[in-house]
Amino acid sequence: MSVTVAPATALTPRLKLVLVLLLAAQFMLAVDFSILNVALPVIGAGLGFSLAHLQWIATAFALCAAGFTLLFGRVADLFGRRRLFLGGLVVLATASLAGGLAQSPEVLIAARVCQGLATAAVTPAGLSLLTTAFPEGPLREKALGLNGALMSAGFTTGAVLGGLLTDLLSWRWAFFINVPVALIVLFVAPTVIQESRPDERPKLDVPGAVSVTLGLLAVVFGFTQAGEHGWGSAQALLSLAAGVVLLLVFYAVEGRVSAPLVPLGVLRKRSVAWGNVAGLIAFLTETSLVFLLTLYLQEVLGFSPLAAGLSFGVLGIGTVVGGTIAPKVIGKAGTRPTLIVGGILQTVFTAALLGLGDDRSWMWLLLVATFAGGVGNMLVIVGFMVTATSGLADHEQGLATGLATMTQQVGITMGTPIMSAVATAAMTGTGTPAILDGLKTAVAVNAAIVLLGVLTSAVFLRDARAGSR
Repeated sequence: MSVTVAPATALTPRLKLVLVLLLAAQFMLAVDFSILNVALPVIGAGLGFSLAHLQWIATAFALCAAGFTLLFGRVADLFGRRRLFLGGLVVLATASLAGGLAQSPEVLIAARVCQGLATAAVTPAGLSLLTTAFPEGPLREKALGLNGALMSAGFTTGAVLGGLLTDLLSWRWAFFINVPVALIVLFVAPTVIQESRPDERPKLDVPGAVSVTLGLLAVVFGFTQAGEHGWGSAQALLSLAAGVVLLLVFYAVEGRVSAPLVPLGVLRKRSVAWGNVAGLIAFLTETSLVFLLTLYLQEVLGFSPLAAGLSFGVLGIGTVVGGTIAPKVIGKAGTRPTLIVGGILQTVFTAALLGLGDDRSWMWLLLVATFAGGVGNMLVIVGFMVTATSGLADHEQGLATGLATMTQQVGITMGTPIMSAVATAAMTGTGTPAILDGLKTAVAVNAAIVLLGVLTSAVFLRDARAGSR
């Protein structure tokens, strides 16, 4: 007679410390995505960036963070997740110090490239350490729920923190703040986080790594160019076309090599494929909605950048609430219902923002909708993370978390240029009414994309429990 052992539900002191360290690192990386947004004009004036080149402060980071994350997720599997996690933190601390001390645009861009590469290494390595340290079940769901909440809250916190540091101290502190956090994690982590790697080390799939990295770089660059120059621009179309071709080459390569970067069998699992679709949509829509509402608060209502950033504190609270309750919802209902309910909640309250007007009396609607929409978005994000990393062996966790991290990075990177292009195309006139009309069109498209994510989860994710395929 076999005995079924119930999964552990209590955190040991060591696991609590592991959780704190990994979540601190992930939160720091999430903050990095948005902390410089408010400070860009100040940085440009201080270092002599031209207006045309200012966007490269964000783009250089995003390109590397999205383009290299899948490669580093596999490298973590092959050479050790803890080793890559700690090495990436060293690069992040060094690059952040260099960025804060930069006296020229070239040094700052180089620092942002290194920060992006460090993010591409640390995020999947840290996430795979999280999923292998916590057994599948309630403990992992709780850890992923907290991770998802802090990642989303970090994006919002970055906007607020960037405004505070720039106004009270200097934009350079947006870089310097990473250094002590990274050093603390580097000091404590080696004593509590165990190394994790497979017993046998297969060969690295170089053709696959090159093709997928170049393909992702081209796709992300194409979307940034579409946001800057329009969807019909040669830069955007050529880059997107090259990216699609390279990703098709990658797919063909993976079916032929003996040790593929992404085994096609993993991609054919419903939990992996459609879980990542849900995650892509969740990150794309919510982060781009923050961009749209930032424009609304500043360009329509006349808020300062700092006041606009502080207005998103309610959204941050919503994401923390969503991340806290998501594991309980998943435990009772399963991942598929959680994805559907969260997506419907996000769709309804994103669509509610279409009622915003051109005066500050509408702030109540923005605050209520962003809070409730944030709860729904976080239900989807945690549901996506549990779905996309469940039902896989430990030696595949780096791959699964690399895919999930790539989904997150690409979604965050793609969202703003897509919604920017939609809003710009819909602004048929000048002045506040035209801006409001353009923003509302983009909000409507945003809600429609969220609804599409709900439909894909409902149709293609057949099983309700985590780990189903």
